[in-house]
Amino acid sequence: MGAAQPLTAPRVDETLKTETARSTQRLWNVIVWNDPVTPMSVVVVIFRKIFGYSNNKCTQLMLTVHHQGRAVVWSGAQERAEDYGVKLQVAGLSATVEPAS
Repeated sequence: MGAAQPLTAPRVDETLKTETARSTQRLWNVIVWNDPVTPMSVVVVIFRKIFGYSNNKCTQLMLTVHHQGRAVVWSGAQERAEDYGVKLQVAGLSATVEPAS
């Protein structure tokens, strides 16, 4: 007979654990507000630089801001949302971060 192998607890898949924790976190919205100063073409460039969105998506978001006064430009984890909010403000846009409803 061979030596008995010690019993060990089953290994928890860390990826699954991380995804579960991430899915239970509250989402935060980054909102850009319309202003009468920043040219629309500049807003598109800022969105492309900060988010890496396509030109079409940036244009759509800019038009939403222009016509509706605001647009949710990104949603996700609070820390990253706050980082995006600061980057948008540094770029000269009026931006806020709020919990998603």
